[in-house]
Amino acid sequence: MTTTAQHPTAAGSAMRWLDGITAWLDRRGTLAWVALLVVSFATIWPIGLALLGYLIWSKRPMRDHSTCRTAPFASRMTASRSSGNTAFDAYRDETLRRLQDEQASFEQFLERLRAAKDKAEFDQFMSERSENRRKDAEETGETGER
Repeated sequence: MTTTAQHPTAAGSAMRWLDGITAWLDRRGTLAWVALLVVSFATIWPIGLALLGYLIWSKRPMRDHSTCRTAPFASRMTASRSSGNTAFDAYRDETLRRLQDEQASFEQFLERLRAAKDKAEFDQFMSERSENRRKDAEETGETGER
């Protein structure tokens, strides 16, 4: 006597096959899903439409995948974890602190530079304005004498 557990049905094997494909695409990220969607729309549009419905329903590309290549760089929490080497951790912390200080100093420098440029532009505007007023007063005085 055979049971269905020993002989998977065609639907069961198809579901395992689809699960394998989705796991493979998840490991490759959102770009793989988008590529599959474009190819499926270009070849057989009903399949592309079904795939789009599945992606919207499952919200699969919007999930946070831990295997994503950019995941280690996505948060600052990675930098605060210990590597197990105290000398390296101290060096890393000192370097990060120094870089943050340099960034703050540079941002302050840029702010002072912008303020100096704004002041120079404003001073130029005011001198041109006073020069124009002086010329207008002279022209008005000249026209009044004629």
